[in-house]
Amino acid sequence: MNKRVAQPWWKFGHVWLVISGPAVVVVASFITLYLAISTPDPLVTDDYYRKGIEINKTLGAADSNLAPALQARNHAQTGVSPKKIFGVER
Repeated sequence: MNKRVAQPWWKFGHVWLVISGPAVVVVASFITLYLAISTPDPLVTDDYYRKGIEINKTLGAADSNLAPALQARNHAQTGVSPKKIFGVER
């Protein structure tokens, strides 16, 4: 007769296959947590919001020759300045 001897659970390869997936995810989450805590966020540390407002101010003061071609063409006969189209008064 072929008698099997009971082996401990850690000697089966399938057990380690099942355990290794969640274990890798846990280790990766701790690495991600470390990176999130140790590396400062540039959007919070730098003042990107104020820089963006300054960029929008300079974009809002665009010359009339920078008006989109379609709007400039449509208003060429009406006499309306492209400056008024974009809401920029000089």
